[in-house]
Amino acid sequence: MRIKKLLGAFAVVLAVTVGATGCGSRPGAAAPSGSADAAGALVGISMPTQTSERWIADGKNVSDSVVKLGYKADLQYANDDIPTQVSQIENMLTKGAKALIIAAIDGTTLTDVLAKAKEQNVKVIAYDRLINGTPNVDFYTTFDNYTVGVQQATSLLTGLGLMDASGKKVDGKGPFNVELFAGSPDDNNANFFWTGAMDTLKPFMDAGTIKVPSGQTKFEQAAILRWQAPVAQKRMEDILTAAYSSGKKLDGVLSPYDGLSIGIISALTSTGGYSKGSLPVVTGQDAEKGSVKSIIAGEQYSTIFKDTRKLGEQAVKMVDAVLKGQQPETNDTETYNNKVKVVPAYLLKSVIITKDNYKPELIDSGYYTDADIK
Repeated sequence: MRIKKLLGAFAVVLAVTVGATGCGSRPGAAAPSGSADAAGALVGISMPTQTSERWIADGKNVSDSVVKLGYKADLQYANDDIPTQVSQIENMLTKGAKALIIAAIDGTTLTDVLAKAKEQNVKVIAYDRLINGTPNVDFYTTFDNYTVGVQQATSLLTGLGLMDASGKKVDGKGPFNVELFAGSPDDNNANFFWTGAMDTLKPFMDAGTIKVPSGQTKFEQAAILRWQAPVAQKRMEDILTAAYSSGKKLDGVLSPYDGLSIGIISALTSTGGYSKGSLPVVTGQDAEKGSVKSIIAGEQYSTIFKDTRKLGEQAVKMVDAVLKGQQPETNDTETYNNKVKVVPAYLLKSVIITKDNYKPELIDSGYYTDADIK
């Protein structure tokens, strides 16, 4: 009997021990979905500017999505001022933010403030723009930026009649005079856009099918700091005066962003003397409303549509995962080296938009309504 009692007591202790182990989290295991630590956590959302409709939409979309998941959101816009962005992120940390979603103005200027984030065990998601020079960025979500550059150049070549819509080279006439614009040198994406575009254009430039009369074929010459439309307009005006005043025709402009495209077109219709019905082929990016209207009107030729609804959704999924102790989904662990580490990334796909396909891609998908682009 005594042995039976001892065995019975041992069984009870064992059952309690196993039950307690089963209810706890294993070391390194994901916290349960309803983690008390994650519920109601503050998420800081730092956007670069409100001068672009794209970033306004991104900020609202990400903030709304964060709140829908039961978190609190602190959305701030830095209006292209680096010290302001740093200060805003510091304030988010002071308020107790548990995660940060950051679209950096300058991807090299956040090292110190992100060191503070690391000290507080705050996870950092780089949003669309890679944050460079720090080990304290955990994940990155963006579009395949090299492919965006390829698409921009492909649409330029298609507009010139040197490629068909599938990207296949055709026997078009030439040579064509083209000018090249690049994005902001402090935006890591600008280099990817440029490299993808130039890799695509180089065979045509080497063959003499495409010429650049200004001679400005280096990134440093083509770059537009902070993606500012007035700067792009002034550069286009200067090029027209210097290289086209003798009556030479400009056939195309590689523009990496819709805001720059609007400035470029303004220069073409003023200094260049081009009418809106006979403009060179001008590319773009972001499918901003003004440029979509311009494409429909036959002015700007193309833009690259990056569905930022999906980008915001992916960023919020990443935050939700890290706050619950889980591993976010990524599909690229090789491309995005920030000079300190390769940042695990999730890349989304983009689409070339022209007058021929804007409706199914932008209207039918619900990204815009007909009224938005009238």
